[in-house]
Amino acid sequence: MKTNITLRMEQQLIREARILAAKRGTSVSRMLATQLEALVRAEKAYEAARRRALRRIEKGYDLGWTPPQDRDELHDR
Repeated sequence: MKTNITLRMEQQLIREARILAAKRGTSVSRMLATQLEALVRAEKAYEAARRRALRRIEKGYDLGWTPPQDRDELHDR
């Protein structure tokens, strides 16, 4: 379902947007909708990647390291 919205913009910006839309063979409405969809998709993708990264950090990684038994072993060369 599509819903109309109202935007307030400077007349010069609207004029330039109409020219740009005409050059692209589309409408200002479609051009704005496409850009908003891209912004929302990018934000969702970022949040999903952030959640995945945080889960990996919380889980941690086994690097196969074991701490030395004593001070002498630590300084063994």
